[in-house]
Amino acid sequence: MSDPKIRLRGVSKQFGPKVVLSGLDLDVPERESLVVIGGSGTGKSVMLKCILGLIHAEAGSIQVDGEETRDVRGRRRTKLMRKFGMLFQGGALFDSLRVWENVAFGLIQGEHMKRRDAKGVALEKLAAVGLGEAVAELSPAELSGGMQKRVALARAIATEPEIIFFDEPTTGLDPIMSDVINDLIVQCVRDLGATALSITHDLASARKIADRIAMIHQGRIIWSGPVAEIDDSGNPYVDQFINGRAEGPIHMEVRRP
Repeated sequence: MSDPKIRLRGVSKQFGPKVVLSGLDLDVPERESLVVIGGSGTGKSVMLKCILGLIHAEAGSIQVDGEETRDVRGRRRTKLMRKFGMLFQGGALFDSLRVWENVAFGLIQGEHMKRRDAKGVALEKLAAVGLGEAVAELSPAELSGGMQKRVALARAIATEPEIIFFDEPTTGLDPIMSDVINDLIVQCVRDLGATALSITHDLASARKIADRIAMIHQGRIIWSGPVAEIDDSGNPYVDQFINGRAEGPIHMEVRRP
């Protein structure tokens, strides 16, 4: 078995007295799609931000392609970031830029590509997510939520990254558009031959885009396995989560008046 594309060992992070990640271990196999599921506040987003270097983990190892990255800074961090593409939860499009400029942002600002050439790439990536040239000249405010998400996906793949991160990719979308986005994610990742790491609490999305699923609870990975095994995991926490039951080992704090 080849070494994982991303390997986390003993990753810990806390904010003041609140422990968010507690010695988290995770492997993301190369050219596979791994989806991390878990409830709100379990550490999914913090884990993702630690890998990206947006938040500094206080302990542990974060390796990408076998290279330790937790304390990487400067040019080495810039080089590392070129491997990454990101689809943010809310799309995070720039209101002041046209659609094609949003898609081409990393090409122009990060790779210093000429605007004319970058626009050509942007149009290709927009076509890959089912959007035509007419959309390219619009502003994000003129698009529906589903179209904005597709533009954000086009931006995530524009630089043809080796690794793509998806942060709650179907949040705020209706079930049909969610399925459209899931199909596009699967196709785009496959076409690029990329490694994908997603975080979500949407089980329908997880089942659609994942090769493997891992569940995080109280800052640790408590189960991982092929997507086909999620319904027979034998793990009571996983079973409660995927069936949406209030009763079980996961206790939700509910304040009553």
